[in-house]
Amino acid sequence: MPLTDSVASVMLPTRDASRAQEFYERRLGLPLQGTNDAAGETAFRLAGGSLLVLRLLPDATPAPNTAVSFEVSDIAAAIADLESRGVTFEDYDQPDFTTVDHVFDDGSVKAAWFLDPDGNILCVHQPHGG
Repeated sequence: MPLTDSVASVMLPTRDASRAQEFYERRLGLPLQGTNDAAGETAFRLAGGSLLVLRLLPDATPAPNTAVSFEVSDIAAAIADLESRGVTFEDYDQPDFTTVDHVFDDGSVKAAWFLDPDGNILCVHQPHGG
């Protein structure tokens, strides 16, 4: 079976499993798949059978780039929903990289970024035409 036909699991580090679970379950609204206390993992269901798995790694540091980006059909509605759940979006004002109402638009995609409690960079994005 080619990898293009595989269900994928995204693995993210967390230093505090209960704090991270609260964020992903309550603030992002991801359905809890289950926990594996022996492995220090908490899994959440994503579309198509994929999973987002938080791995307890007390000394881990987040990557300096976007770790996960969720495609949405209406970025403004997604931002409003997440903000109503307590998610705070990042804003940028740099040459060639400025957000307006939290959204960066490069003509092909609109994107907005936020951080999880461990500093992992997450994103919602909407392709143009979508």
